[in-house]
Amino acid sequence: MPRRYLDALTAVPSTLAYGLRTRLKAGYSVADFRADLMAGLVVGVVALPLSMALAIASGVAPQYGLYTAIVAGVVCALLGGTCCQVTGPTAAFVVVLAPIVGKFGLGGLLIAGALAGLLLIGMGAAKLGRLIQYIPHPVTTGFTAGIAIVLATLQLKDFLGLQLVRAPESYLDRWQVMWQSRASLSVWEIAVGVLTLVLLAVLPRLIKRIPAPLLALVLAGVAAAVAARYVPGFHVATIGSRFHSVVGGREVAGIPPLPPLPLLPWRMGGAGGQPLHLDFATVQALLSAAFAIAMLGAIESLLAAVVSDGMAGTKHDPNSELLALGLGNLLCPFFGGIAATGALARTATNIRAGARSPIASTLHALFVLACTVALAPLVGYLPMAALAALLLMVARNMAEARHFLHILRVAPRSDAIVLITCFSLTVLFDMVLAVSVGVVLAALLFMRRMAELTHTRLDAGTMAKLDLPAGVRLYEVAGPLFFGAAERAMGVIDVVPTGREPQAIILYLGQVPAIDATGLVALESVLARLKKSGHKVILAGLNPQPAQVIARAGLTPERGRFAIAPDLDSALSLAILHVARPGAEVSGRATA
Repeated sequence: MPRRYLDALTAVPSTLAYGLRTRLKAGYSVADFRADLMAGLVVGVVALPLSMALAIASGVAPQYGLYTAIVAGVVCALLGGTCCQVTGPTAAFVVVLAPIVGKFGLGGLLIAGALAGLLLIGMGAAKLGRLIQYIPHPVTTGFTAGIAIVLATLQLKDFLGLQLVRAPESYLDRWQVMWQSRASLSVWEIAVGVLTLVLLAVLPRLIKRIPAPLLALVLAGVAAAVAARYVPGFHVATIGSRFHSVVGGREVAGIPPLPPLPLLPWRMGGAGGQPLHLDFATVQALLSAAFAIAMLGAIESLLAAVVSDGMAGTKHDPNSELLALGLGNLLCPFFGGIAATGALARTATNIRAGARSPIASTLHALFVLACTVALAPLVGYLPMAALAALLLMVARNMAEARHFLHILRVAPRSDAIVLITCFSLTVLFDMVLAVSVGVVLAALLFMRRMAELTHTRLDAGTMAKLDLPAGVRLYEVAGPLFFGAAERAMGVIDVVPTGREPQAIILYLGQVPAIDATGLVALESVLARLKKSGHKVILAGLNPQPAQVIARAGLTPERGRFAIAPDLDSALSLAILHVARPGAEVSGRATA
């Protein structure tokens, strides 16, 4: 195995737990633990209903969302690269996970999550954390807005109490099916949903200490239970009426009062309860979905980490965060957990509540665990319409309509096209396609920006004051010679007509910080053309990275044809000598 890969693998353990190690090195007191304890309780109260609602929106039973918050919450907090980030199921994943459940069932969803974990571990080991943060803003904004629209549409079924005549396969198909099922609309479900929306909007202004989602859902659940007892004809779907599980041979309504227990994901069954076989064909079918989960999880988690740093005044390690996120997603499926990533809203709540270390995020997961075991019977009374209303509010906050429209108004046309493309693909097709195209568009935007930054000038820039003798041409290349700009930059250098007098061409690369393989090929092509035309070519002012690339490529000086000079003055001396006495200069590197 190559040495660089061995070094990368041996460096992985020291990369983990950056956030916890950094915080403990700075000191951790009893007062810090008390602050973390209170923050963990507050964010745990927020995470409890959200985890269940997001699992239901993804097409699985609510307990699987709780298991995700518990397992990923502990693993990613203790091993991650941030100080105060909270990890768990998020709204962004709903659009990816729901189609997987429809095609492959719960077992397929868990396998896809484990595959995504392996991809994330690979990205962290390869130190790609910094690169993920450079995904263009129009791409992420398009994803987010599209996810918000789809998430809100998915909630209309439970919010309106619709009994769909068939399972829709696409966004437009879902609207058609909902319209066909309009006769099943329930006034009682709408009433509970509207009540919850009003409470979610009003309570934060009246009560600051208790998180609005918890209080709103409790009040909606109590109101629905009282109405079911005293109002004739009142009926709404609840978690208890919708979901059932078997514990000790006895059927239990709602979620089982058990902690997450070890299991084998592929034994959880496929679509429609059919057996799921773990083989190469299954892995191949789920790999594109796993890639979408990994990319979306990496982007959302690292963006949340940046926001967390700004709020808490800390600094995160993106590679440590990716490694921990990968381990969390790899372990979660073996305890019934679905895909997880850094949750921005819960992270912000954690910091505002006074969190000082990853211990707070760990305590939030333990709180969710305690509630899962102790409060399972009460969870069954929560109305489905109330959970749908909670996610409608989440979707509204995600959409950021004003920000979306602002980008369309002020951004360059290319950015606006990327924004609309990512948004449209997310809504009309699926996130697998949207993420794949989004990554490609990010690369294309990068290439275009590099092409705009990198340019080649003839006798220009800082060289304009030089008095060049006849037969000497000077080109200045400025900017990195990457795959997006190399051909454009090198294409400016034309072949000088061959005359009787010798010609010397100086390529000044003092403002080229880096060259990649494409840039090297373009440079070699230009050198070959110029030397074939009988010109002496002199490279001048090479920076360390380009110099290493050129040395490894075997570009060595040739008498009368090619030379490498450390600076511009040395290059001019060689050029003048060549023009005056062709072939008289000593072959080799100039040392002015």
